[in-house]
Amino acid sequence: MLKVKRILVSVSDKKGLIPFIKGLAELDVEILSTGGTARQLREAGLTVKDVAEHTGYPEMLDGRVKTLHPMVHGGLLAVRDNPDHMEQVRRHGIGLIDMVVVNLYPFEKVIQKKNVTLDEAIENIDIGGPSMLRSAAKNYRSVAVVCNPDHYAEVLSELKQNNGLLPDSILYRLAISAFKHTSRYDTIIQQFLGRRLSGSEFEQLPGRVEYHYDKIQDLRYGENPHQKAALYKPEGPAAGLAGANQLHGKELSFNNFLDLNAAVDFIKDFRTPAAVVIKHNNPTGVATHDDLATAYKQAWSCDKLSAFGGIIGLNRKVDEETADLIIKSGFMECVIAPKFSAKAKSLLTKKKNLRLLEFDFKGLPAELYDSKRIYGGMLLQEKDARELSEGELRVVTKKQPTAAQREAMLFGWQVIKNVKSNAIVLVKGSRTVGIGCGQTSRVESVNIAIRKAGKQAANAVLISDAFFPKTDNIELAAAAGIKAIIQTGGSISDADVIAAADAHQLAMVFTSVRHFKH
Repeated sequence: MLKVKRILVSVSDKKGLIPFIKGLAELDVEILSTGGTARQLREAGLTVKDVAEHTGYPEMLDGRVKTLHPMVHGGLLAVRDNPDHMEQVRRHGIGLIDMVVVNLYPFEKVIQKKNVTLDEAIENIDIGGPSMLRSAAKNYRSVAVVCNPDHYAEVLSELKQNNGLLPDSILYRLAISAFKHTSRYDTIIQQFLGRRLSGSEFEQLPGRVEYHYDKIQDLRYGENPHQKAALYKPEGPAAGLAGANQLHGKELSFNNFLDLNAAVDFIKDFRTPAAVVIKHNNPTGVATHDDLATAYKQAWSCDKLSAFGGIIGLNRKVDEETADLIIKSGFMECVIAPKFSAKAKSLLTKKKNLRLLEFDFKGLPAELYDSKRIYGGMLLQEKDARELSEGELRVVTKKQPTAAQREAMLFGWQVIKNVKSNAIVLVKGSRTVGIGCGQTSRVESVNIAIRKAGKQAANAVLISDAFFPKTDNIELAAAAGIKAIIQTGGSISDADVIAAADAHQLAMVFTSVRHFKH
């Protein structure tokens, strides 16, 4: 066991710091610290010795050099049961350091800022912090290394219970956590600089990919009851769905998380109130409207039969009117939204098994890439974040789309990039009226979308996630009363498809952008 007599603390993330250090001070632990951390500790009434006083050297080079000194690293790396080591530290007057409390400059957070400069990013590459973490973790039998505020409570509790001593089992786990932390930190830096210094930040995929995730919880099972499953998150504070606040309902399942993620993808980029109902990663309906309740009603009404047991996604605070509509929708699995009003929450919690999640749409983790596992490897691609402006719509038919049809096309194009291929969406205004998805033939997706829309297909706009290889899709659309089409274009049959659209007096637009989602 380790007796903690002296610590060095230097942190960027100061969450929970003051209570932790006060607890250590009550155990008569000497506190060494640097810069802003030392200032904050003193303001809290704690006695702190500056590292500069401990080493005999001031901080220098705009703070780049603070702790890179033998008085620090000798105190961390000396093996306590090695007589030669102990003689050397005695001879050079090096005081042993029993614990480092260090977390690193917020490099990952800084590079997520829009238009971050290379110089700003580089100045947030921590040098002294990782060095101290690695020194302490290497000498884990003699030094405790605390790099995560989530560990404060456990460490302090153990010290209080054991008269200032930490058991070996804690020291081992803390060391492993530190090496994981520095490994992930270095990977993020390498990937950012690899993109930025190559001169093609968003074009070049990384030469090496590493993922570091910690288990949050075991799930009841996976996609099916015979499969084990768990939820993981990247190291650091939980964000996204891993950090969502569940207000009500039973534990979320593996499939719930997948569908909730799909719901977020559909509505996160809409600037107006938006609603989606998800089943098996596909939408049964999507709508936007100035009024959230109307948006939800239109999304649910697109395919009421398929919506049963679905996941509801809303990008605005849920009010009483919207909650009442959800109650009247029949059995639904989950509702995810930024907030719920008190009245909405009171209504919805009357449904025992309805899960309610508050989700921070503005604090979504930056995701540059999408990955898929295959036998023996992994595929990596950029996220499909391609947006389409009205200026990119290329009319290829004699009939021009109306202004209203153009708006419907842009709405549908934003929806379809998240629909599983082959995908066809029928739209009126800013709501879907029929969706055909996940079929092995495009014409079958058209058939399904028209059938689901019923009479609503008349005068609708058809959106296709890829080009039409044959004219049969045009014939079906015309027979259903569809008046305008937006598709990728680029088929060897484009001329025939355009001629068929002209024959039926349909307006058709090409985008030269494809949105396959496998």
